[in-house]
Amino acid sequence: MSLPPLVEPAAELTVDEVRRYSRHLIIPDVGMDGQKRLKNAKVLCVGAGGLGSPALMYLAAAGVGTLGIVEFDEVDESNLQRQIIHSQADIGRPKAESARDSVLGINPYVQVNLHQERLEASNVFDIFSQYDLIVDGTDNFATRYLVNDACVLLNKPYVWGSIYRFDGQASVFWSEHGPCYRCLYPEPPPPGMVPSCAEGGVLGVLCGSVGAIQVTEAIKLLAGIGDPLVGRLMIYDALEMRYNQVKVRKDPDCAVCGTNPTVTELIDYEAFCGVVSDEAQAAAMGSTITPKQLKEMIDDGENLDIIDVREPNEYEIVSIPGSRLIPKNEFLMGAALQDMPQDKKIVLHCKTGVRSAEVLAVLKSAGFSDAVHLGGGVIGWVNQIEPEKPVY
Repeated sequence: MSLPPLVEPAAELTVDEVRRYSRHLIIPDVGMDGQKRLKNAKVLCVGAGGLGSPALMYLAAAGVGTLGIVEFDEVDESNLQRQIIHSQADIGRPKAESARDSVLGINPYVQVNLHQERLEASNVFDIFSQYDLIVDGTDNFATRYLVNDACVLLNKPYVWGSIYRFDGQASVFWSEHGPCYRCLYPEPPPPGMVPSCAEGGVLGVLCGSVGAIQVTEAIKLLAGIGDPLVGRLMIYDALEMRYNQVKVRKDPDCAVCGTNPTVTELIDYEAFCGVVSDEAQAAAMGSTITPKQLKEMIDDGENLDIIDVREPNEYEIVSIPGSRLIPKNEFLMGAALQDMPQDKKIVLHCKTGVRSAEVLAVLKSAGFSDAVHLGGGVIGWVNQIEPEKPVY
């Protein structure tokens, strides 16, 4: 369905701007009016990572007049495989500042506002209220639900995207004209059920494919052209090079945008999404060791069974000496329990400690009360014990 333009046109384009945007101006559907609307638009990108990188660059190139960037992280070498807005020279810099410099290098006529802070319930209304449209490039469920609920309560549209390995999704959520994110996903998945990109990986170029879709939808909304992805979910399979669409209907019983909403103000989204399950938190209480403690146990010759619960490809990158690999799913399915030793102290670990805490809960419930897990995982081990090894 076509929607009216989201913003009013700016008064004029300068001679330099006419030259810069000439390929837009000769498209009848965009023209001078559409480009003036882009110039007058204020768009906020939540995140300057995998999706935020192509989104910010193409929004800047398209001539969106004001771009906001919400980002609190720093550029890491592992980002460069997909976060093309940053370069080797930016490693260690705040991502927001690196992204700003790249944006201005593309288009000096853009105003860039930096919000170098973590997006939370305490600041989201103040930040979002400054913009016409939100582009969500986040990679965790707690922030996704926060973005959605804030946009519904502020009656703002936002363009959503998601990436994982070879798969991407994109949609436009605007409760005034269609469904919201909660209509599609009323509840978050159980903690640990859906791996993050940091755990499962992502094809770098997939970010560009999905980010470009997000910017296309943003331009359509701002200029009032075409048929936006409101009420439709775009699904992209990069391995098969196939796009599919699924219709998404507004849920009259939706907790936030339904007829009788139960969520009328922002909530505790970390608790709602259960970043780590209650069972895992309980299991880890008093059963978490540090990398230095594990090193001492190894040096003292303690009888240990050090079990890595990551995936085989992760194990190939870096591993703790003496560890053996049993992926997390084998514990969840119960297959690994019969091979657990009764005469050794079991030490579990993963990349950062989240997956191993979940497995620890499984072992505790199976009677292995002395089992422990490594806080900080392999990353903590490398940083503290073997800094010469690679991290990912």
